[in-house]
Amino acid sequence: MTPANVRVPAKINLCLGVGPVRDDGYHPLATVYQAVDLHDEVRATAREDGQITVAVHAELDARTEAADVPEDDDNLAVKAARLLRDRTGVDLGVDLAIRKVIPVAGGMAGGSADAAAALVACNEAWGTGLSRAALEVLAAKLGSDVPFLLHGGNAIGSGRGEAISPVLARGSYHWVFAMAHQGLSTAAVYAEFDRLNVGSTVADPQVPDALLAALRAGDAEALGGALSNDLTEAALSLRPELEDTLEIGIEAGALGAILSGSGPTALFLASDEQHGLDIAFALGSAAGCADVVQSRGPVPGARLS
Repeated sequence: MTPANVRVPAKINLCLGVGPVRDDGYHPLATVYQAVDLHDEVRATAREDGQITVAVHAELDARTEAADVPEDDDNLAVKAARLLRDRTGVDLGVDLAIRKVIPVAGGMAGGSADAAAALVACNEAWGTGLSRAALEVLAAKLGSDVPFLLHGGNAIGSGRGEAISPVLARGSYHWVFAMAHQGLSTAAVYAEFDRLNVGSTVADPQVPDALLAALRAGDAEALGGALSNDLTEAALSLRPELEDTLEIGIEAGALGAILSGSGPTALFLASDEQHGLDIAFALGSAAGCADVVQSRGPVPGARLS
């Protein structure tokens, strides 16, 4: 059977507003996603015996931590394949091969990206023929970020992040990512957010008007000034050394600097590629920085390759 190969980007949050915890344990979010040119690849090869397997490969560098990616039913790509099979009633299995480049537990939705890619790849390998809209419905059942990784580009996320709506945007943006030596648990960061806010009123989240205006204008400098992340205090409480990484990037002239999602990856907006090189060079002195990567966004979501 012919394998289906899919490339899927990482995501960053240009803003991340977090509301009070709901009865179901989730927090309402107001975010603007951007897909960036840092891709995982997933290959799906159908098999007749109904088994679903996964194998993970990563380059030998500090940003991937592939050993932390499960190669069993806990892998989100496997869950995506099972969900698609249950939805369509096919009786085939699949071998999933994942090439990791997106950081693991880095706040860039690496697991969600692989789930989105698995939906597209299995849909092709099994010939199930679901539309992109139908896949997005399944994606929302898998995780908050998965629908956006199918969508790509720029988008507003609401609910717990899974409700995607388009955002008017112009231009392409140059980013520098500072990868940490170790990942951060998303659940742990949200738990710390709740702990830090005990006894205080947490407002309902909103996307800042200034950020949307900057995207509409394609104004990188204005965008840098409008970046925000309500999880920053919680992430820095768990990993104080990340504050030094952010400060080094700012001192190097970054237009803006925030943590990506729940961290620990730090994002720096540059005015152009050369400026990005200057920021990347400065970040080489950050003790908490294991690797530095330059990238651009926005890019499309999960696509056959």
